Amino acid sequence: MKIRPWVAAALCAGLLAAAPGPAIAAPGPAAAPGPAAAPGTAAEPGPATAAAATDWSVAMVKSTMARYTPDKIGGWSYPVGLYLLGQYRVYQRTGDKSYLSYVKKWVDRFVDSSGNISQSFNNLDSMLAGRLLLIMYTETGQSKYRKAATKIRNRFTTYPRTSDGGFWHATSDSRAWQLWSDGVFMSMPFLAEYGKVVGDSTYSWDEATKQLTIYASHLQQPNGLMKHAYDEKRAQSWADKVTGLAPEYWCRAIGWFGMATVQILDVIPPDHPRRAALIGIVQNLVRGFATYQDPATGRWFQVVDKGARTDNWTETSCSSMYTYTIDVAVQRGYVDPSYQVNADRGYQGVLQKVSLGSDGRTNLTDISIGTNVGDYGYYVGRTRATNDFHGLGAFLLMNEQLR
Repeated sequence: MKIRPWVAAALCAGLLAAAPGPAIAAPGPAAAPGPAAAPGTAAEPGPATAAAATDWSVAMVKSTMARYTPDKIGGWSYPVGLYLLGQYRVYQRTGDKSYLSYVKKWVDRFVDSSGNISQSFNNLDSMLAGRLLLIMYTETGQSKYRKAATKIRNRFTTYPRTSDGGFWHATSDSRAWQLWSDGVFMSMPFLAEYGKVVGDSTYSWDEATKQLTIYASHLQQPNGLMKHAYDEKRAQSWADKVTGLAPEYWCRAIGWFGMATVQILDVIPPDHPRRAALIGIVQNLVRGFATYQDPATGRWFQVVDKGARTDNWTETSCSSMYTYTIDVAVQRGYVDPSYQVNADRGYQGVLQKVSLGSDGRTNLTDISIGTNVGDYGYYVGRTRATNDFHGLGAFLLMNEQLR
């Protein structure tokens, strides 16, 4: 695996840093580029301020369950899987068994009594919902869920890779030889958790951590952020002919990477040989998040480093993901405690995007719909949806972490 010199230096710094703190930059939030905050705009009062006592996780889960039955919420997909993972986190806190039953009914649509699951798992996106199989196996002890999860685990044995060992985003021609920042969350937390729940931990933890470092060696830049994607063959129209990198820092792709890294760090043992390297990646991400946080709202922009452009906009799912990642990183001691202010500002900023409608149900706004790799105009032109599952799931993970 070829690693850029600055990345190698950062990883070495992580290996030597026993005490928490940013790997490169001095501790603390940096001045964020972008529109200056007008007087009185920092708090951005809105529905969340007026309803500060609302348990937004519970309200969101109840609203979503009222809108969709388990057979109508959607097929096997990563956005639904993300949302249901968030719902399970709310179940863990509240103990409301209806939340768990709902998740189980959805999973049982795809897994028969013998543990057969019809998915081919020819793309990383299809693997995220496999985490729900591990949850159901843990909760019920039923072997059918373990068998279905093992199909995903075994798929990695034959799954195609780049020349330095990174899993392609998908096996289709349009995704071959490509690493997308999104892909690590779609697949690697599942693999790490498989090692903990089912077994085969030596392989699972080695592979999951290796993938994070391979992806970061290509995608993470000196500002700490991740480019959206890398094409080893330089064949895609978006790929730089020299670096193979996509042109922009798309916000949610980086959010996926941050969440994946801190969640895998929660699973692997303290003495894992790549632990320090992963912490170094997190430190650089958090430094980047602090640099580009919008001073007016506390949120982050759809194209992260171009907040000064008037057509750019703050996106809710990535803002939830960055807030979650920063807060976990501070809590675990990966970064300096001074970054807590960035998490707190991010949290308040996201809360301004959730409200109760006239029907008493929650609405979460300004969520980018599913997005491929593109240029600046493509990203800022994406539909700004309400109650899209990308946003609902990210919000629940964030809210359960920070509430």
